[in-house]
Amino acid sequence: MDERTKVLGGAALIVVSAVIILLFALPTSLLSVSIPVPLAAIAALGIAAGTLLVGTSEGAV
Repeated sequence: MDERTKVLGGAALIVVSAVIILLFALPTSLLSVSIPVPLAAIAALGIAAGTLLVGTSEGAV
């Protein structure tokens, strides 16, 4: 996996996971759907994985 793919994949994983967690935090009255707890837990792991991908890159994108 080259560095650009690693950084972009990690950044995308962080953004998508953060959106899921923010949607989980909103009350269900504001949303038409509710985010289940296991999905929010997986999103937290997604943020950790994305941080690992970005953090372990060589820095030359």
